[in-house]
Amino acid sequence: MPVILLFPQGARLPEATPVVKKITTIGAHPTNDLVVEDDKIADYHAHLMCDGDQYELTSVTGGAGIVTGGRRKRSLQLEDGSVFQCGSTVMQFRTKPPAPKSASYETRDSNIFRTLLEFSQRLMDKSSVSELLEELIDQVVVFTEATRGFLILLEEGDPVIRVARGLDRRELMRDEQVLSDSIVRRVLDSGEPIVIEDALHDHEFSTSRSVINFRLCSVMCVPLLVQGKILGLIYIGNDNVASKFDKSALEVLTVYATQAALVLNDALLRSRLEDDNLQLKKSLEKRQFGEIIGSCPSMLEIFHKIERVATTDISVLIQGETGTGKELVAQEIHRRGSRAGGPFVVINCAAIPDNLLESELFGHVRGAFTGAVATTRGKFQAADNGTLFLDELAELPLALQVKILRAIQEKQVTKVGETKSENVDIRIVAATNKVLMDEVRAGRFREDLYYRLNVITLDLPPLRERGDDIKLIAQYLLKRYCREFNSPAIEGFAPGAVNAMRRYPWPGNIRELENRIKKAVVFCDKPLIEATDMDLRDDSLPPILPLHDAKERFLHEYIDEVLAINGGNRTKTARDLNVDPRTIFRHLEKSREEEDTGPSPPE
Repeated sequence: MPVILLFPQGARLPEATPVVKKITTIGAHPTNDLVVEDDKIADYHAHLMCDGDQYELTSVTGGAGIVTGGRRKRSLQLEDGSVFQCGSTVMQFRTKPPAPKSASYETRDSNIFRTLLEFSQRLMDKSSVSELLEELIDQVVVFTEATRGFLILLEEGDPVIRVARGLDRRELMRDEQVLSDSIVRRVLDSGEPIVIEDALHDHEFSTSRSVINFRLCSVMCVPLLVQGKILGLIYIGNDNVASKFDKSALEVLTVYATQAALVLNDALLRSRLEDDNLQLKKSLEKRQFGEIIGSCPSMLEIFHKIERVATTDISVLIQGETGTGKELVAQEIHRRGSRAGGPFVVINCAAIPDNLLESELFGHVRGAFTGAVATTRGKFQAADNGTLFLDELAELPLALQVKILRAIQEKQVTKVGETKSENVDIRIVAATNKVLMDEVRAGRFREDLYYRLNVITLDLPPLRERGDDIKLIAQYLLKRYCREFNSPAIEGFAPGAVNAMRRYPWPGNIRELENRIKKAVVFCDKPLIEATDMDLRDDSLPPILPLHDAKERFLHEYIDEVLAINGGNRTKTARDLNVDPRTIFRHLEKSREEEDTGPSPPE
């Protein structure tokens, strides 16, 4: 029968409460199944749900009311031996009641868990990993009554002594920092803790340098394991014959090391994330152009053009897929120009019905049409001495395109229902997610208006072509929405999430990335956002092509591109590409075959 062991402050022995119900409630109120007398625990603090052999502890206080490994959690999957804290009370979950032990051992066991609690609480106040490591080994030396202790971390696969301490928190001198390579190697290879009760007479380890030099009577070495991965080791020695280590001491140290490894792993992870965030902050400062973030060559070229064109009144056409940030670019052009003190007015040409669009653009007088109960200014008048941003320009009806062309040329507009025109001094910045020249060829957009607006063109690249910009933008958005949604526990993206973001094609571009990050921030209860939190599963990611297939695809697309430039002239294309004309003929034959039968799948 599973039990929960409580280690109340001041109690000599832990209190065992059997788990007999499918849902066991925990809190300070007397109606709970497990009543905890603790002024820091809520009346109804948490509940433990049993589902077969699965046990999940969930906070019901409306927040992260469970602490484990120095971190607050909303929910926790429990396994045999799991240690957690509700309020200021330490608890341990056991799938079976512990075997009877002596009072002295139980008291020691209780003290160990209380030490873990105190260590977890102190962790939150530590300013550096080095302070945490020193605190960890100092506590180990104290509760094991060792004479010296070492904390070893694996750095690039090699064991490195990070802390070496003796009694009274004394830092060991360099010539004292000697330990047994054979003992360390044994634990690293096996992943199992080891105790040498009588090191001086042990046939395998009695010749070790640390045993000989310091005449250690007993040694314990325990791995710091997190999800099967060894972070490092705790190595302690004792030269007091009367206080030799035994298997029970090793058991206690192993439990401590299990919890300490979680705390240490979080601290190391936090330290790395802080370093990464510092580097990202520096990168953002270098790569942020107003509200626009980017450092890929295409975006740097956009920034250069914005700087050159912003100080003029030249009309600018911004082209790019939906969600690439066209409005941000328009705002930056306005902000850096001489009209920055004037209004920046936006109108989405696709969002307004055709019969109302003219009124929205130019205004109307009272009685001009049914529902016109008052004279109203249009967007052109509102943008006087400022910038008018025409979004989704390609959706303008042809009849209205003529009036806009006249308004731009003459710098005058006339309200609907009025004959008198009025002067406006505006700059036009337009945007579209279509190739406007294709719309001109198809007769859906006036060529004269196209050339009037397309003095300078800015082609924004899709997110999938911006390389490492994806990570920078994602980190920027994560920080923004963590602040907005009050989710400070989320510290960054897991490596798998970053890889998935780079592989995903992002058809919705930055707007889609923003939406997925919002969702992840709301639902993620871990310090790192995983790919699944953003719904970026393997089946939604394009496969990585073998190099041969990728090369074939590039050659195929590049030949098609040059053929299009040369109007389908095969001989000129072969000459431009410096290849035999038969190469172009074979390419065209293969393309025709694929059109008839479909492309062959990559091997």
